[in-house]
Amino acid sequence: MARRVALAVDLGASGGRVVSGAFDGRLLELEEIHRFENGPVAFGGQLVWDMVRLWQEVVAGLRTAAARHGRAVESVGADTWGVDFSFLAPGGELLGNPVCYRDPRTSGLLAAAERIVPREEIFAATGLQFMEINTLYQLLALHHSGSDLLGGAGRLLMIPDIVHWLLSGVASNERTNATTTQCFDPQRGEWALAMLERFGLPRRIFGPVAEPGTDLGPLRPELAADTGLAGVRVILPGTHDTASAVAAVPATDPPGSRPDWCYVSLGTWALVGVELDRPMVTPACRELNFTNEGGVGGTTRLLKNVCGLWLVQQCRSAWQRAGKEWTWDQLTALAAEATPLATLVDPDHPALMAPADMPEAIRRLACETGQPAPESTAAVVRCALESVAAAISRRLAEIDTLLGRRVGRIHVVGGGVKNRLLCQWIADATDREVHAGPVEATAIGNLLVQLLAREGRVDLRAVRAVVRDSFEIERFQPRDAARWRQRTAVGRG
Repeated sequence: MARRVALAVDLGASGGRVVSGAFDGRLLELEEIHRFENGPVAFGGQLVWDMVRLWQEVVAGLRTAAARHGRAVESVGADTWGVDFSFLAPGGELLGNPVCYRDPRTSGLLAAAERIVPREEIFAATGLQFMEINTLYQLLALHHSGSDLLGGAGRLLMIPDIVHWLLSGVASNERTNATTTQCFDPQRGEWALAMLERFGLPRRIFGPVAEPGTDLGPLRPELAADTGLAGVRVILPGTHDTASAVAAVPATDPPGSRPDWCYVSLGTWALVGVELDRPMVTPACRELNFTNEGGVGGTTRLLKNVCGLWLVQQCRSAWQRAGKEWTWDQLTALAAEATPLATLVDPDHPALMAPADMPEAIRRLACETGQPAPESTAAVVRCALESVAAAISRRLAEIDTLLGRRVGRIHVVGGGVKNRLLCQWIADATDREVHAGPVEATAIGNLLVQLLAREGRVDLRAVRAVVRDSFEIERFQPRDAARWRQRTAVGRG
């Protein structure tokens, strides 16, 4: 059959890309069309995302894709991180740049929210883990400040919803990203409006929710003319990047059997979870602070965040500012030679959220917990990576508790797959087989949902069969599990 081409707009917190996927009916072939930097910008006293510049980069990527693939391009869809948003005015204008989840405006609002609606009731209505970065607390920050922005808002759009509106002119809320807000009821499949009204938030900003695979229509005429992509449709993928990544997990289970795998979507964050056919909104889930987020094909992603490669990313940035230009491969090679399991810190500790000097913050935290401070570059990187592996192991143990059984294997997907050392340490720390790959899971899941969706429905088995046929997967067996068990049994110091 003729090759069909879809385009994925894949926006991450540190960079974005336009990726093409050429599909011949069995195999998917990826090509990175355009890559660009991203990051929060200090603007007007807040940390914001520069949507104007990001949109310019997206359009540049679409133009290049048209030059490369011409009339073979049939669709485009976008995925991004969750929780952040902006508004459309009733007249259709975008009301400013989205504020970054790392902005301090939500500080203290989690406790303030629980004085209005008790924690148990928030969880019962939303099934989401409690993090002050969640959309709910960002909305409460606007409400408590008497913001004119909230008063003038006509429709809330998450960041991928903004991109799809810019592409198609259609305002939509896609389900997988809506479920990251702590404003959505995963059991009822709709916004938790009764709870939101108790917080004083207006119903009008929460619009109808669409499923992955929904066709929003053609590109805006002026955009199609500008880019040369006439006839291209805008089709919703799983717009939350983890939803797209999990859709591309190359898992296989015999028909009728119970799934025996979990996933780690490994990048700046590590998302550790399992795929369920329905939400798990239970007291045990609430106590362990797990979250129920929407997946492709009507699934639920029961997961918990771990700070992932953020620690090493920020260490590298600190060393760059000091004039030391380490590559990722160099840092990993250094870590491999450092003393094993000398120091473990909690990568989710507030002190490591956004320090001015990450290496020094890690050393201080080590000292505060009675452990040796990692002094050398090698020791710092090893501490950071081993601490992430140990945290993933703790999350997986919690998943075992929630499921009442031990999960057999781990699928690691995303950019972190390229760090083979960390993949091995995850196998060691968890004492489980790791299947690593594909690296480009988010873009792959995005593209295959577009290409295989039929009338807004997606067959995950078909998606995963294409992934298994198209991409190589590397396996890691536990090699040093006993030493990890002994080290982590005594805590982190």
